[in-house]
Amino acid sequence: MSVPPTAEPTLWELQRVILQIREDQRDGIAGLRENLRADLQVLAGRIEQAVTKDVYLSDQRLTEQRLAVLERDLAAEVRARAAAEDSAAAARRWLIGAFVAPLVVAALQLWMLSKGGHP
Repeated sequence: MSVPPTAEPTLWELQRVILQIREDQRDGIAGLRENLRADLQVLAGRIEQAVTKDVYLSDQRLTEQRLAVLERDLAAEVRARAAAEDSAAAARRWLIGAFVAPLVVAALQLWMLSKGGHP
């Protein structure tokens, strides 16, 4: 198959294609620059929010100290409640003994009197 002589591009057409390629490359590079700038701004924002290792470790130590104080206070509260419950139980036993013992003694005396015993 033979190619007609008009099928070959002219120098003017080649120059126009080369200029179009250059414009496309320039636009592509400009787009890449814009994307890179946006990515760098996002990265800068994330870096600003980052915490240094020293600050993080000091914060962790502070948190551990607070937890230790809370655990110590909680243990003291548990001991205080147990002591309060023990004293309340002892008070209930004493109160029951103070009222029940005389009733039992009185009931025994009545029973003995009813059987005919003398006091």
